[in-house]
Amino acid sequence: MSTEEKKPSNFIRHIIDADRAANKNDGRVATRFPPEPNGYLHIGHAKSICLNFGIAEDYHGTCNLRFDDTNPHKENVEFVESIQHDVRWLGYEWGDRRYFASDYFEQLHDYAVELIKAGKAYICDLDAEQVREYRGSLTEPGKDSPGRSRSVEENLDLFTRMRAGEFADGAYVLRARIDMASPNMNMRDPTLYRIRHGVVHHQTGEAWCIYPMYDFTHPISDAIEGITHSLCTLEFEDHRPLYDWLLDNISIACHPQQIEFSRLNLQYTVMSKRKLTTLVEEGLVEGWDDPRMPTIAGLRRRGFTPLSIRTFCDRIGITKSDNTVEMGVLESCIRDDLNSTAARRMAVLHPLKLVIENYPEGQVEEIEAANHPQDDSFGTRMIPFSREVYIDRDDFMEVAPNKKFKRLVAGGEVRLRNSYVIRCDEVIKDANGEVIELRCSHDAATLGANPEGRKVKGVIHWVSAAHAVEAEVRLYDRLFTHPSPDADKAGDFREHLNPDSLRTLTGCRLERALGEAGVGERFQFEREGYFCKDGTQTADARPVFNRTVTLRDTWGKIGQEA
Repeated sequence: MSTEEKKPSNFIRHIIDADRAANKNDGRVATRFPPEPNGYLHIGHAKSICLNFGIAEDYHGTCNLRFDDTNPHKENVEFVESIQHDVRWLGYEWGDRRYFASDYFEQLHDYAVELIKAGKAYICDLDAEQVREYRGSLTEPGKDSPGRSRSVEENLDLFTRMRAGEFADGAYVLRARIDMASPNMNMRDPTLYRIRHGVVHHQTGEAWCIYPMYDFTHPISDAIEGITHSLCTLEFEDHRPLYDWLLDNISIACHPQQIEFSRLNLQYTVMSKRKLTTLVEEGLVEGWDDPRMPTIAGLRRRGFTPLSIRTFCDRIGITKSDNTVEMGVLESCIRDDLNSTAARRMAVLHPLKLVIENYPEGQVEEIEAANHPQDDSFGTRMIPFSREVYIDRDDFMEVAPNKKFKRLVAGGEVRLRNSYVIRCDEVIKDANGEVIELRCSHDAATLGANPEGRKVKGVIHWVSAAHAVEAEVRLYDRLFTHPSPDADKAGDFREHLNPDSLRTLTGCRLERALGEAGVGERFQFEREGYFCKDGTQTADARPVFNRTVTLRDTWGKIGQEA
């Protein structure tokens, strides 16, 4: 971020400003981004990444990347690596401050022992169903587990044997002794440790068979690392009393301040990692990086830029109120970015052959064209022009349907962009009456984008048939047809999957320059939208391009028409 840029203010920054003014934490600001490595990061995580790393940058503080790896049967190294890649891709670095909660497993164990010795934690042998039954409800207090009356000595012995692997999964858990009548359900003797056999942790291997719970691990890890402001989403607001209780009842000097903000809810998608995992595991999408997914990997493959996502996070802001953001806001951010950064190219997605009969056979002209209409720094490229070209089938009609139709009609004229004015002299059809070819003539005196002399209203794009790159183009759309696919808690979010979220076009013809495009390179296909070169190719080695976004918000128009 340049020194001229100023981040939008928000209530968290106001809190930090007040803390620094009071010299709290000696004016130091330390944040952290603590993902669980059980899936790929999504756009909601990007909001947290931009907030935590952005605050650290702006206040000349630090931001740790810490993996909450306390649930090894759902975690693996692939997720660890993808998370690191995504954070770096967004433009943030953690230096030597990459940590794992598992780095602190021994310390966390010792703090658990400290709570047991102080009579503030005990071993419980209720099963999961009994624990729920004993917890009570929002209107009724819970009742004590039989294990609550165990002596300190017995609790220490059982906890030692749990660590030694003597007991089966679910036989015992370690719980905090707080208040079974608390109006806050999180304070009704929450579980701190559980037994997990038969898993190999991606960092610690088989060294442990007991694992700490998130609510126990999180505050202590923050404190060990000297975090000053622990920024969490609103669902953790009711967990803050437990966060504070734990730190107040162990011998640790640092006590970070937990501050909650609203999570990102984005229309036409889901943000639950569990539901995203379902989409992947059931084959409803092609993987975590499917361009229809709201994952950072999916957005990157679709053609989104780091700047567009950071801009989006700035625009939606940081608040305490839950809200849902329109998909159009995200799409507007990428349009704004690519409009100024993407080179222009011509691509014919629905090819129709056009033969210019008065153009010499075998002749090829190289026509110079600007790579960007508003920015000369993009330079120019040479486009081959020949007797046979492809135009888009939608750019021709035998008879104009109305006065607004400014493209090619039988007997009419249009300009081929950056090239000649042509006239359609004959329409060739197959046995079924479908148009398969146009016979045309050109005016040799009209070469150029703005030649002197006769002008026509219509300008269409084209590619030389002999020089075109044949490609597959994938038109991605919103993954769901409903703006809130998981709003109905009793329903199945999968019922709202959009059957047209992916349309694959084969036999597309792209201009020659696109044959040299690198993976991830972004372009505006003139009059079609913004597209990105995919890292895959077809079985016959043809390149693949993904549509990032249309040139305009077509969904907005659909909504208005409805």
